[in-house]
Amino acid sequence: MEAAGGEENPDALGAAAAADPGFSGHRQTTAKPVWALLEEAAQMKTEGNAFYREKNIRSAIGRYHRALLILRGLDSDVMSPVKGFGPQAPALTPEQQSLLRSTQVDCYNNLAACLLQRQNVDYARVQEYSLRVLQWQPGNVKALYRAGLATLEMGDAQTAKQYLTQACREQPNDANVRKHLQRAEEKLNRELQKEKAMYRGMFSSGVKSSSTEGVNQTNRAGEGCSLTAQPAK
Repeated sequence: MEAAGGEENPDALGAAAAADPGFSGHRQTTAKPVWALLEEAAQMKTEGNAFYREKNIRSAIGRYHRALLILRGLDSDVMSPVKGFGPQAPALTPEQQSLLRSTQVDCYNNLAACLLQRQNVDYARVQEYSLRVLQWQPGNVKALYRAGLATLEMGDAQTAKQYLTQACREQPNDANVRKHLQRAEEKLNRELQKEKAMYRGMFSSGVKSSSTEGVNQTNRAGEGCSLTAQPAK
């Protein structure tokens, strides 16, 4: 069965879980041991992957959101801003912390991939999820590629080029990365040519205006001379 609220932002859901002791996700976090919650989140991710392969994007998104919601209650970086609003995140072993972060990375990456499959792509959300991954794994190629693609579609070719250049450095033979990097470079080149044309137009207009003014001043000076040269009556 598909998760209710599958289209919700996991940040909003996590805030509700942290602030409201009656929230079902919060009760779940406090009632189960850490390993059980990590395994449950991993299972949600696995189910999401299966839905994604079946091209059931909505159900895949729902599973990934559920996994992230479970993990938020275990993430001390998330729970620390809401101290005093219920139990704090439990202390995790290095192995548990590694599994927590890797599952979060996979879910955010997979959510971005899901959104790119939709007819009307929310590029701002794709960018948000990809940048979240890059906070934890700056060299994650999938996140670099999707951040670059989303940023390019949002109109910032310069920043997109930075993401895509780094992705291309990591995977130089990836055709999609190279294609969108070329798009970013072409867009920047068009913008540069447009800017140059604008400055040429401004310069030529200024020169023309100065030349016309000089001619008018010369004509006025000539008229003055001819008047003074006329014989007195």
